[in-house]
Amino acid sequence: MRISAVVTGALAVLLLVLVAVGWSPLLSFDRDVAEALHRSAVAEPGFTRLNRVLTDWVWDPWTMRVLAAVTAVVLWRRRERRLALWVAVTTLVAAALQHGIKLAVGRARPSWPDPVDSAYYAAFPSGHAMAATVGCGLVLWVLALHWREGWWGWGALTGAALVSVLGVGWTRVYLGVHWPSDVLGGWLLGWCCVAVAIVTYRRVEARRPPAPGADDGSRMGDTR
Repeated sequence: MRISAVVTGALAVLLLVLVAVGWSPLLSFDRDVAEALHRSAVAEPGFTRLNRVLTDWVWDPWTMRVLAAVTAVVLWRRRERRLALWVAVTTLVAAALQHGIKLAVGRARPSWPDPVDSAYYAAFPSGHAMAATVGCGLVLWVLALHWREGWWGWGALTGAALVSVLGVGWTRVYLGVHWPSDVLGGWLLGWCCVAVAIVTYRRVEARRPPAPGADDGSRMGDTR
């Protein structure tokens, strides 16, 4: 997991630099893909409406943050306070990082004479893609700590999370409100946040002496 955090973090920084300096091959790729998908969105209004519902309600960033918040509340009620705080703080840090980078880079969103959707604030990174990656990643991590072994629904849940993360990225580019590299940046930054959270949590738990007779499940991450 440490390698995953380093690799995704390094790739995210590299992509940020390329976007900030306006690397022409990347900009050309973004423009070509965005234009092709926008033409399809204009020509297929029914499919476009479906994408808008998915991106505005099912995979909206606030939906993903509520999912993480519910997870934190459940953990807190189970007396797994440290893990609950880790989930909550990671979600907040990721949101702050996303907005901070948007302000620093200030990348303009795609502009079309016939838009099919609208969005605000700067483009890079995609908040939808980053929030989905963080929210789904944290929930899967928590479930893996407790119920992964022998649970028949694990594969289905992982598949649903993967569809959500990839699907929301698709909707943002298809609806013409993000460049492909915005979505890639959101995925990389989001997973980096999750990976760092997992690594730091494991280190803290490994250094914490076990409480005599404690059985709150909070140290299960050390054995998986």
